[in-house]
Amino acid sequence: MPAEPADAPILDRATALVRFLREHCPWDASQTPESLLPYLLEEAHEVADAVIARDDEALADELGDLLLNVAFQTVLAEERRAFGAEDVVARLETKMRRRHPQIYGDGPAEPWEAMKARERAARAGESPSVLGGLAKGLDPLSRAQRIQERVSGVGFDWANAQGAFEKVAEEVEEVRQALEQEPSPALEEELGDLLFAVVNLTRLSGLHAMRALQRANAKFTGRFEALERLATERGVVLGEASLEELDAIWEEIKGREER
Repeated sequence: MPAEPADAPILDRATALVRFLREHCPWDASQTPESLLPYLLEEAHEVADAVIARDDEALADELGDLLLNVAFQTVLAEERRAFGAEDVVARLETKMRRRHPQIYGDGPAEPWEAMKARERAARAGESPSVLGGLAKGLDPLSRAQRIQERVSGVGFDWANAQGAFEKVAEEVEEVRQALEQEPSPALEEELGDLLFAVVNLTRLSGLHAMRALQRANAKFTGRFEALERLATERGVVLGEASLEELDAIWEEIKGREER
């Protein structure tokens, strides 16, 4: 096992573990920053799943897996003499101090997006655009929210959620008109505009679109699984039953939840 003592800093213990694995395990020794990306993304999603499920036991496991991926990338950077764990933590501390001047006594609080914009402008070679530097791997829903947050930071935003709601209503009408056309080359564009507008409404309501959709997915999944169980109990065969039969069971399940 790694030589780091049990009371060593956590990140040091994690990086020592990775060094040990790379020395003794052929698979770990063969990994590169690029080869590890799928695992890094997968572990981040599994952490999110554990948080949503409020499963603390699973969360502790998944955070460990995510920490391993962070430590692995750090060790690989050390091996190519790019940076080390100390640099990672020092940059984190500097960044958090810069972004919280009011806490550290360095000045008044500033809008988050304004600080981020200044940081982007200071980075050599990065696009000066307000929308420059968004992570390319963001899912479209999160990307839409980040785009809207960025432009809001420079004043391009509705005054409140009511304006966003009216925009959603406008986009719904444009989707309806597109549906009336056969064929409708504009339908995909109008549906995209509607989705973007709904994300905006969610954001201006103080919520995150990804979290709202995750909850909707979980609610639908729970109800549909209850529908499957109830249908089985009643001898109703999915795929053969009519929509009316299934909808009646669905409404019954909703009624039970409400009671």
